[in-house]
Amino acid sequence: MAHIVILGAGTGGTPAAYELRAKLDKSHRITVVNALDYFQFVPSNPWVAVGWRERGDTTLAIGPCLEKKGIDFIAQRVQRIDAEGNAIELADGRRVDYDYLVITTGPKLSFDEVPGAGPEGHTQSICTIDHAEKTWADYQAFVQDPGPAIIGAMPGASCFGPAYEFAFIFNKDLQRRKLRNKVPLTFVTSEPYIGHMGLGGVGDSKSMLESDFRNHDIKWITNAKVTKVEADKMFVTEMDENGQPKKEHELPFKFSMMLPAFKGVDAVAAVEGLCNPRGFVLIDEHQRSKKYSNIFSAGVCVAIPPVEVTPVPTGAPKTGYMIETMVSAIVHNIAAELQGQPADAKATWNAICLADMGDTGAAFVALPQIPPRNVNWFKKGKWVHLAKVAFEKYFMYKMKNGTAEPLYEKHVLKALGIERLEK
Repeated sequence: MAHIVILGAGTGGTPAAYELRAKLDKSHRITVVNALDYFQFVPSNPWVAVGWRERGDTTLAIGPCLEKKGIDFIAQRVQRIDAEGNAIELADGRRVDYDYLVITTGPKLSFDEVPGAGPEGHTQSICTIDHAEKTWADYQAFVQDPGPAIIGAMPGASCFGPAYEFAFIFNKDLQRRKLRNKVPLTFVTSEPYIGHMGLGGVGDSKSMLESDFRNHDIKWITNAKVTKVEADKMFVTEMDENGQPKKEHELPFKFSMMLPAFKGVDAVAAVEGLCNPRGFVLIDEHQRSKKYSNIFSAGVCVAIPPVEVTPVPTGAPKTGYMIETMVSAIVHNIAAELQGQPADAKATWNAICLADMGDTGAAFVALPQIPPRNVNWFKKGKWVHLAKVAFEKYFMYKMKNGTAEPLYEKHVLKALGIERLEK
């Protein structure tokens, strides 16, 4: 009998637990460890931040959902990973032994890399439900006394889609309130151009998103290195294509939401030989640690090199479909090893994203994620907005009921008319 411990109960860890339980014999024990006692659907946070969703719509108590499937759950922060001793140590002092460890912790949010940034400073965030609720509180005060606003992503960021989503949702909500004319809006991003997304662009993403920004009177600064944030001012160095300072900006604002750069969480980053200098888990083609053969990892916490070198550092995003295939590969490989077979499954490193834009939306498919690509597709339409709403509802249903089926493979790809991916 093997004991598999999963660190993290997010969009990677919880499906991993369900898929492992469905795949493995009941003699094998599965335990999920998470710092919080609830699951949160992070892609809905841009809606929460403007009051279009509430906490109860996008979170659920994860313990009962896992336990009814025969999966143990511990709501505790991990203090230390003893990789040599095959155990984790929890904040309450407990030690949990494992035969296999699956790391799906998500990232550490590195607001501290820019002085004055983050919810404890002068900018808001939509990276967690708590942050989104704080943003909503700040936004409600802002609409009583509107003024300049800044939305975007800090140097080193890798997840740009939510910044674009929030910019358009913010714009649409202000229009509905008849306040948009009172809010000069600037999009500030470390990307070398609008629509880069950390992917080197996808299809016509540059021209289409620039056009939408112009149509909605959203100004932008790219190659932007935010250096400091004060209570009502953001300091930005705009770099040239060679990474040299081109122009200094001091941007006033009354409201700002800026996505941070990511790092690996402390307990994971501290394990010798497990991670790169940013704390992301170094894995082989089978999602296995390059140093510890019984540790696997999936999701935002794995190390993926940037698609290309950019004047201001940007990372590569880990989108939902990629994470899903990482999880499926891990499940297959652990099951194979328990049966005495070699681990041979590989994740499909493709990028698929549905981004809401208020009352419309944009969808992109990059197969593979790193160009040149077999599929390089970017489309816009109201159907994307409706698709994201449907996706949210189905994913929450999947988490609540322990559905182990691959959501993207079975539903999203079919809906997009892509029935088979190039491996």
